[in-house]
Amino acid sequence: MTAKKQSSRLLALDVMRGITIAGMLLVNNPGSWGALYTPLGHAAWNGLTPTDLVFPFFMFIMGVAMYMSMRKFEFKLTGNVAFKILRRTVVIFAIGLGLSWFGFFCRHIAAGDSFLTSINNLETMRILGVMPRLALCYCAASIAACLVPKKSFVKSLAWVAAGLIVTYSLILIFGNGYEVAENNIIYRFDNAVLGSKHMYKGLAVWKALENSAFDPEGLVSTLPAIAHTIIGVLCGHLIVTIKDNDERVKNLFLIGAVLMMIGWLASYGLPINKNIWSPTFVLVTCGMGSILLALLIWVIDIKGYKKWTMFFETFGINPLFLYVLGGALSISFGCIKLPLGGEMISIHNIIYKSFLLEMLGDKYLASCLYAIIFVCINWCVGYVLYKKKIYIKI
Repeated sequence: MTAKKQSSRLLALDVMRGITIAGMLLVNNPGSWGALYTPLGHAAWNGLTPTDLVFPFFMFIMGVAMYMSMRKFEFKLTGNVAFKILRRTVVIFAIGLGLSWFGFFCRHIAAGDSFLTSINNLETMRILGVMPRLALCYCAASIAACLVPKKSFVKSLAWVAAGLIVTYSLILIFGNGYEVAENNIIYRFDNAVLGSKHMYKGLAVWKALENSAFDPEGLVSTLPAIAHTIIGVLCGHLIVTIKDNDERVKNLFLIGAVLMMIGWLASYGLPINKNIWSPTFVLVTCGMGSILLALLIWVIDIKGYKKWTMFFETFGINPLFLYVLGGALSISFGCIKLPLGGEMISIHNIIYKSFLLEMLGDKYLASCLYAIIFVCINWCVGYVLYKKKIYIKI
């Protein structure tokens, strides 16, 4: 009879965080956006690809980690706890704004604009994005976890998540939330509050409209994203309260299977859509995230297969720092130009076009290899921090 392994800290949590961060860096940094293997691209509107999973998986595991970090405060919203929550929210949001500003600044400089023109780009800077969404969801989910009755913590928090999902479903149904049209309530609300100049304009399906601004990390779609994070918090509660890893795996797998089944069945009426963070997207991706976490616990913490984990653990112990670093490096590689063959070429194009594309002759393979190289460059920085046991908390 094999003794069941128990652990106060699960390596699987760091590994899953690392997988999602490495995944986000991979899919966000191809050699060319016009040369993507299908699994490495987002669904144009409705649908789900492997690339669509990395961000929701990170939000799910963020919720899991939130429960573990907040239980030392006993989920009491004291003045000190409220200050810590708001401070971290502001820091994460501000870093997101800073990264957005840095991108605009570097692109203006690369285009030959003056320093003053480049530095003053607040009128067109995107306000929301990945980091601001993480900040808002962290704040809302943390406050919700502190305010629900402690005697019925799980049930009450589950009702909060369910309420958000049902409310958002009604908003989509009665507000034409799936329509690529100006009467889409998400489109109208976000444009009215944020202004089109401060929104994302890269979704191809919206290009036909005169105002193509539609932000996949907008304000309205943050509601289900909060529910998404809360589901992660509830799974964190399960992991902490159940001490036996075998039971953890069984329960996480069961929860994941149920969420996925409900999500897939509901998708016949409410299609899965990452761009609007549809309720079915929440249920299916949280379900898949729960199953992935169960699998990782089984492989790593029960069976003890850990030799392969170091690459992802390196990303997982400093996730937000390495994500922000990746964003800054991506912008810099695209804007910093070096002399090559008598002309000035960006670092990005030196690696992708002058080296990989010339050597391989296949733009798809070269684009994919560029993304892998970019991930490895960031990993090297993370590895130094990993070996020196430096943990940069954002």
